[in-house]
Amino acid sequence: MEYVEAFKDINQISKIKTYLRAHSSRDYLLFVLGINTGMKINEMLEITVADVLDETGKIKEFYEQRMETGEVTQIFLNLKVRTALQEYLKGSKVIEGQFLFLSPKTKKPITRQQAHRIIHDAVEGAGLTGKFGASSMRKTFGYHAYKQGVSLALIQKHYHHSSPSETLKYIGISKEKKFKTIIDVNL
Repeated sequence: MEYVEAFKDINQISKIKTYLRAHSSRDYLLFVLGINTGMKINEMLEITVADVLDETGKIKEFYEQRMETGEVTQIFLNLKVRTALQEYLKGSKVIEGQFLFLSPKTKKPITRQQAHRIIHDAVEGAGLTGKFGASSMRKTFGYHAYKQGVSLALIQKHYHHSSPSETLKYIGISKEKKFKTIIDVNL
């Protein structure tokens, strides 16, 4: 598997969003969900429409992810994710029992390879250079969370990594790199 990097520049992220939004609301949602939750691509592809809707048909604030161990993890769906979900569900033909990232050909979720192609094509379409792929979304989440002051221990736990150094390496941050963090409690 080839190493890919995080999208570290906000302008890169904006260009990719613009490209994807113009091409496919499903693919735009894939990107927005990936960079805002840090979920693995295979976990995202297994999400059904019913998983993100409550009993009244409204989009949930938390997606309940069932782990192989039987444990349930709550994944926060921020406003950007919920907005992208709402736009996609309103304009698409997917129904409650179907996969969120449905392939129109197979009626199953798109493949990991297709997700990688979507991101690769968006990177090219946005005129960016670098090594990016589907895993870049997950790395982007961690990179920007760390940069914004989220505890490395929390990010490590989110990724299920065994050490802080593994997490730093994964998100592309050297130990020497320092960020200005603003911890604004704003009471």
